[in-house]
Amino acid sequence: MIIDKLLDIYTSCRLCPRACRVDRTKGETGYCGLTTEIVLDSAFPHHGEEAPLSGSSGSGTIFLSSCNLGCIYCQNYQISHSVRGEKCTPAELARIMLDLEKRGCHNIGPVTPTPQAPSVMQALTMARSQNLAVPFIYNCGGYENPEVIRMLDGMVDIYLPDFKYALEEDALDFSSAPGYPQFALASIQEMVRQVGDCLIMEKDVAKRGIIVRHLILPGRLENSKKALLLLKEKVSTRIPVSLMGQYWPTPRVSNHPLIGRRLRSEEYQQILDYALALGFENLFVQELW
Repeated sequence: MIIDKLLDIYTSCRLCPRACRVDRTKGETGYCGLTTEIVLDSAFPHHGEEAPLSGSSGSGTIFLSSCNLGCIYCQNYQISHSVRGEKCTPAELARIMLDLEKRGCHNIGPVTPTPQAPSVMQALTMARSQNLAVPFIYNCGGYENPEVIRMLDGMVDIYLPDFKYALEEDALDFSSAPGYPQFALASIQEMVRQVGDCLIMEKDVAKRGIIVRHLILPGRLENSKKALLLLKEKVSTRIPVSLMGQYWPTPRVSNHPLIGRRLRSEEYQQILDYALALGFENLFVQELW
C-alpha cells in the first residue's frame, strides 16, 4: 500500500532533496525539525488564493508548521520557521478536512505538506474513506523529491508548486536550497505527467490540474526570466503560471542589499511582458500598483 511506503520514508527521511536520513519514528529530527507528529498552525476557508482555487466560498487551507526551505524573506516565517503549533493525529486531521468541506470550501489545501507528506496523505485517505469529495491541493515550495511526488500519483487532484529559482546561486543565497532548480523542474514535470498541463474547471472552480507560482524578487529579474524560459523549454507554455508581485521585505531582510525593498511596478511589468513574449497562454496576473 502506498501509504505504508510513504510512512516508511520517516525511518530514513528523504522526503525532500535534503535527504537528512534521520529516523523520525525514533524522535530524530533533520532540517525541518519535525518528527512524525502532524503539527499545524491553523485551518480555515482562505479567499486569497488564485480565483479558480478560492472560488466564492474559499479554499480549505491548512497551514502546517515548519518547512523544508530556509527562505530568508518568508512572509509566513512565524509558521514556516517554527515547529510550534497544534499536534494532531492523522484521524484528527481527516476530521479537519471534512469540517472544511462542510463549511463550503471548494477544496482542501495543506500549505507546505512536504515534510509531513506521509501523515498528511494518510489523513487524506481517511477523509476520503468518509466521503470527502472536494479536490485535494498539494501546495508546496517546489523543493521536492521527484520520487516522492511520483508516489502521490492518483491521490493529488491539483498541484500548486512554487518555482522560485532557476539560478542556483539565488536558491543558495535566499533559501539555502542546493539543487533547487533541478529538483523543482523535475518535480513539476512529474506533476504535469499526473494531472496535465492545464486546469480542468467546473462552474469557475478548478477540479484538476496545476498552477505554478513564481514570486518575482526585486532586482532578480534574470532569475525570473530563466525560470519562465525553463518552464517553456522543459514543460509547456500551456501550464498556468501565477506571477506573484506581492514581495515585501520582512524585518530580517529590510537592510539586505539586494532584496531589502519592494518590487517595483516596472519590474513586474517587465516579467509579465517576457512571459507573454514566450507564449504563455494562462497567466494569473496581479494588479499593478
